[in-house]
Amino acid sequence: MPAGTMLALTVALLLALGSVARAEPLRFVDCGSKDGSITEVNVSPCPTQPCQLQKGMSYSVNVTFSSKIESQGSTAKVYGEMLHVDVPFPIPEPDGCKCGIQCPIEKGHSYSYLNKLPVKSEYPSIKLIVKWELIDDQNEMLFCWKIPVQITS
Repeated sequence: MPAGTMLALTVALLLALGSVARAEPLRFVDCGSKDGSITEVNVSPCPTQPCQLQKGMSYSVNVTFSSKIESQGSTAKVYGEMLHVDVPFPIPEPDGCKCGIQCPIEKGHSYSYLNKLPVKSEYPSIKLIVKWELIDDQNEMLFCWKIPVQITS
C-alpha cells in the first residue's frame, strides 16, 4: 500500500475515533430528579439533537449524577412520551446496580450510570420524547431526564 494511502487511512481512522471520544453532553430537561442531581447526560451515537435513533440499532446511555440520599438499590424506567402519554420502552437491564452504579448508593457520592437503549425495528418512524427515570428504594427519583428524539428507518 502506498504511504499516502496509509496516511489517509490513519487520519480518517483518527478522525472517526476522535468524534466518538468527544461525545457532547446532551441538552436535557430534568423531569423531577428529587434524590439526586444530574451532572451530564450522553447518548451515543447522537451527534446532533434531536437524536436520530435508527431502527434495529442500540444506543449507549451514560448519566453522571450525584446522590442526595442513601439507597440499597435503583431501578430504571424508560418511556416514549407521545401526546403527553408515557409508553414504556423495554430496556435490557433495569437494575441500576448492574449498570455501573456501585450499590449501596451513598449520599454525596457521584455515579456514572451506563445502559443501552435498543430501538426495535417494529417501532414507528416518529418524533417523540425519551423519558428516563432511575428510582431509589424509597420509590423516589434519583434522576429523571427527557430528550427529544426522531426514530428513523
